[in-house]
Amino acid sequence: MTARLSDIAAQAGVSEATVSRVLNGKPGVATATRESVLAALDVLGYERPVRLRRRSAGLVGLITPELDNPIFPALAQVIGQALTRQGYTPVLATQTPGGSTEDELTDMLVERGVAGIIFVSGLHADTTADMTRYDQLRGKGVPYVLINGFSPKVQAPFVSPDDRAAMRLAVTHLAALGHTRIGLAVGPKRFVPVLRKIEGFRQGMAERFGLSPEETEDLVQHSLYTLEGGQAATGALIARGCTAIVCASDMMALGAIRAARQQGLDVPRDVSVVGFDDSPLIAFTDPPLTTIRQPVQAMGQAAVRALLEEVGGTPAPHSEFVFMPELVVRGSTASAPASSRSPS
Repeated sequence: MTARLSDIAAQAGVSEATVSRVLNGKPGVATATRESVLAALDVLGYERPVRLRRRSAGLVGLITPELDNPIFPALAQVIGQALTRQGYTPVLATQTPGGSTEDELTDMLVERGVAGIIFVSGLHADTTADMTRYDQLRGKGVPYVLINGFSPKVQAPFVSPDDRAAMRLAVTHLAALGHTRIGLAVGPKRFVPVLRKIEGFRQGMAERFGLSPEETEDLVQHSLYTLEGGQAATGALIARGCTAIVCASDMMALGAIRAARQQGLDVPRDVSVVGFDDSPLIAFTDPPLTTIRQPVQAMGQAAVRALLEEVGGTPAPHSEFVFMPELVVRGSTASAPASSRSPS
């Protein structure tokens, strides 16, 4: 160690005592001197101590549930670009079935000394999950921001699309086309975005058709956020006489189109389908998908801005930033079949 100290001191042009102070993270060393010592370490091929690597790396973790749904890579790209522009290096950690859990990925990122973590559609969106994990993370001094989901038990900035407004937009659009029997295909009931979408759907159906929450219940079908999930949910909703299906993701909407076709029905002539996300390439499906666009660019940039404020020692407001979605009308929705329209 003495030889190493003398080598580093000679390379940096400082005393061995100064090298020792830098390596041990002691105060009282000028920034320029500290940088000279770290540069000397790099030149001589010595690994920086973990503590110093952390401080200089500028890593920010991004945890996503999976990458099969194209909305997650789209968000990751926006967040990654925004972080890179600010001099940080994004580290993407993805959960996979049977692979690492959110907690394991979080621990891995903390061990690597990330400056902060952005969670996308994580356990914070699950009403049955234990939220103390986020308190523990804050206790370790790691700031974080949460996207898509909300819990009043977690003191952190949240970023979400307005799920309720999204469903009202979809119902209004379909009602204007003459549809009266509109179904909603959503994910499992325990997730906050699902509960919000159901609330918005109920509000839309009450405003347009005067339906009570109980009457709307039969028009909601829970499934998985996958193509197969959308297919299964839509099969059940078509059997209940629905001529239009609103889906909680574009992937589910592609499954809805498949389900309609399997029953010999045409989209949009017999069944209209609305997606959610406006993920990349969805405009090029057959037919091009009418969908609710998540404001991915604005949401991703807001999440990065809030996180870096926390990293910089200026806590961002511990509240939810809600972004307005947009209806994008394409070819998967059309006027209701004549036989299903209510008499004018």
